[in-house]
Amino acid sequence: MDMVVEKEAPVAVETGTVLVVDDDKPFRERLSRFFERQGFDVVSCTGVVEARAQAAQLKPAFAVVDMRLDDGNGVDLVEELRAIRADMRVVILTAYGNLASAVAAIRTGAVDYLAKPADPEDVVKSLTADRGERPEPPENPMSADRVRWEHIQRVYELCNRNVSETARRLNMHRRTLQRILAKRSPR
Repeated sequence: MDMVVEKEAPVAVETGTVLVVDDDKPFRERLSRFFERQGFDVVSCTGVVEARAQAAQLKPAFAVVDMRLDDGNGVDLVEELRAIRADMRVVILTAYGNLASAVAAIRTGAVDYLAKPADPEDVVKSLTADRGERPEPPENPMSADRVRWEHIQRVYELCNRNVSETARRLNMHRRTLQRILAKRSPR
């Protein structure tokens, strides 16, 4: 007697509307493009006020929110977003991570808390992971050298590409910083 075994269809990532809230324009655009390629409808915002308006109108299924925004705090926004749609899955991103802010983000209803610069694939995995499950760890995480380089680049941009000011804020010698900036990004 032959048994017919049906193959299970591959698990598809649930897509829907994702609200991307970040005041870092290059990062926001890169993340938005990645979500669009994954089949999400993307609405990007630069701050809290714009995000509130878009969320109230669209009621997105997902949100990616930077912790520090020009016009407010992303953790405070999580509660407001979850009040608009209780099942909204929100991931907090921050370049200034610490344990206290991670706990605050999770307590307000965020499903995950990721350090910037976060890999877009890791963000999608966090948003679409089954409830109660942690996403798989990244197969190819950024190297420590790459994380350091990304942080230096971010501070450099925030200092309007002023080498002296960036070196002062990073507590490093100006010439050392110039050598780092002159090199290509590590893998």
